[in-house]
Amino acid sequence: MGRGPSIENRKNAEDARRGKIFTKLIREITIAARGGADPAGNARLRVAIDKALSSNMSKDTIERAVRRGSGADGADDMQEIRYEGYGPSGVALIIDTMTDNPVRTVSDVRHALSKHGGNLGTSGSVAFQFQRIGELVFDTSAAGAEDKLLEVALDAGADDVQSADGRSAVLCAPENFEAVKKALTDAGLQPTSADVVMRPENRVAVSGEAEETLRDLLDWLDELDDVQEVYHNAALPAE
Repeated sequence: MGRGPSIENRKNAEDARRGKIFTKLIREITIAARGGADPAGNARLRVAIDKALSSNMSKDTIERAVRRGSGADGADDMQEIRYEGYGPSGVALIIDTMTDNPVRTVSDVRHALSKHGGNLGTSGSVAFQFQRIGELVFDTSAAGAEDKLLEVALDAGADDVQSADGRSAVLCAPENFEAVKKALTDAGLQPTSADVVMRPENRVAVSGEAEETLRDLLDWLDELDDVQEVYHNAALPAE
């Protein structure tokens, strides 16, 4: 008897998490569709749809988001706004948002940063520490997996493969992202994540209370409805 509520609570929490992921994916598709409703001619839309499908979003939901973004279902007032700032111990942060209320969004982001010992910076204040790059992450803990990935990735036009602790990140120029991803998946290699990201040039070490505060900040930002992605340059050990 006592286990019922616990299972129900876990299911409710999972449903809420899934709902937040879907909301962010729908926003990404909607914004991307402004560049054209046909994925064949819109690389950003293709990537957004791939991410949605990999999260098991229905094709009907995806099509509605495309129609809204392209204007077929009326005007869409979403804006993309990037914020830059610093977290605890001077960790650099890039916070990408999509919002229909910029005043609310900047207030929420500023509050999150200040509450965790950080501050909002000006445009360009930290972006120079990051590089826009295609990144595909794979589980390469199995014997021989890392060697196979390296061979396929470099043949496909990837720039680098970085491996540590049973995980490997394939890095490539944004314009080569789709070709590299296709070559890897065609070879039977399925990434655990794949996107064009803002990757830090160098990472800074954080530990102890600063690490705990930073993790709290990242969780806080992730919970904000308007926040799509958060990039940072901290060297955080995987949990």
